[in-house]
Amino acid sequence: MENEPRFLRPNVIIEPLVDRFYVSLNTLAPVQASMNLAYLQVPMLEAYLQAPKVHINSSRDPEMRGGFFVNIDEERSGEVRDLLASIKRDRAAMLRFAEAVSDAEEMVRQQATGFDLTPLYPKLPADLSGLVEVAYDTNNQAQLRYLEPVVYSSELYDEDRQSVQLSIETGIERPFIMSTPRLPGPDVLDLHLPFRHPGLEELFGARLAPTTLGRLRDALELDDEQSAFLAGLLCDAPDLAPSRHVDDGARIRYFGHASLVMQTPEAAIVTDPWVSADSTAAGRYTYRDLPDHIDLVLLTHGHQDHVVPETLMQLRGRVGTVVVPRSSRGNLSDPSLALYLTRLGLPVVEVDDYAQVDFPGGSVIATPFLGEHADLDIRAKSTYCVRLGGRTVFVGADSSGIDPALYRNIRAHVGPVDVAFLGMECAGAPLTWVYQALLTRPMTKKMSDSRTMSGSNAEQAGAIVTELGADEAYVYAMGEEDWLVGHVMATSYNEDSFQLKQVAEFMNWCADNGVKADHLYGQHEIRW
Repeated sequence: MENEPRFLRPNVIIEPLVDRFYVSLNTLAPVQASMNLAYLQVPMLEAYLQAPKVHINSSRDPEMRGGFFVNIDEERSGEVRDLLASIKRDRAAMLRFAEAVSDAEEMVRQQATGFDLTPLYPKLPADLSGLVEVAYDTNNQAQLRYLEPVVYSSELYDEDRQSVQLSIETGIERPFIMSTPRLPGPDVLDLHLPFRHPGLEELFGARLAPTTLGRLRDALELDDEQSAFLAGLLCDAPDLAPSRHVDDGARIRYFGHASLVMQTPEAAIVTDPWVSADSTAAGRYTYRDLPDHIDLVLLTHGHQDHVVPETLMQLRGRVGTVVVPRSSRGNLSDPSLALYLTRLGLPVVEVDDYAQVDFPGGSVIATPFLGEHADLDIRAKSTYCVRLGGRTVFVGADSSGIDPALYRNIRAHVGPVDVAFLGMECAGAPLTWVYQALLTRPMTKKMSDSRTMSGSNAEQAGAIVTELGADEAYVYAMGEEDWLVGHVMATSYNEDSFQLKQVAEFMNWCADNGVKADHLYGQHEIRW
């Protein structure tokens, strides 16, 4: 049986892990990963071990959804204790580096007073030696610039942290990815492999092309027990939808949240891919509906609901290029998406605003992205204008309409837009929800709460559509699909939610102004 053709079951999921926490941009990029390990993950594990019941009860309380509580049964607390001990032992260099970052940032605040910075270098902590530059901006404010590619080449980036966990989708919401580590268990297959491992591409390629258990056993370096488990994740026929390709014209399929699949007979473009693994459920597109080849994947920004590694890793081998916005090169809050995705084994190209990337029969123009990052100086964010099938589609993600003149400038550069996709999650999480571990100076709750990660409200969305000249507008990326977002965004809506009221107001505005519009949920298809 090891040599018979086999395919990956359609409902297999993968969770990529670092030190058993679900990986994200800020937990893999070594500077930010060190900070999150030292100032979020280690303290959270310590707090759980002091009061497991508090964490368990809080993590299962709907009112506390999305809080930083470890959702692991108390009888497994010994395994959590072992995990914490191994992190403190094996990641000591990362923990020292995080402390050095905090010390150095404070020193620069106190001692960089506008004069020559040369005397500060000998005072930097030894753990930062050769990894940072101290520089002033034109307002005479000093800051540390982290030499990110150099840090990736240091001991701070250790592939031994990486593993993947495979299992069958159960339909039960997974624990919140920002708080609960994934422990071993009888229902999961743990593979201690780096994310770039070629065996993973062989495995996920089996969604399309046959492989064999013997070939996978060798490619993934499995022992007998692991091989036996993997056999249960395979089946004898692929699950591929006949409608996954188009024969004429053009179409856009909405896969949920911010995932759009734009297709002509010549090409396929996917935005912020996040795909459901449950192919038995109605009302959604899943992996079976993806085209066999994807020319471009467009990523708008690095938040965990837009750069989803468990989907991206499964697209290895079928993607031509992943297009990402260029980062600021060294800002503590702005790690490079390109460096991150390269470590996932993906082909990447970075773009600046108004850069153009061509594909068969069309082109993509990167366009500016405003707001949404709690007013932090983050450059690695981009919207896109996609030209295909004779129409121009604006992919707005969570970009805000706080300055409508920007979209007037975009229209002047790319021409009128036919279709606009806008995010209106306009009452988002506060700054500290994602960035707390990176803040080296205390911040009040009032200040943090005033700086949210939010898309456009109704007025701003209307201004964007007006300035772009769009005839159609679709609201997406709202965090409503419970089969996708519960364990990643922890969003909860009801009929009184401000966000949904704003969407309804925008729908009314569109109707009054002759703009075809819809509030997307689940699956949706647009054809021309």
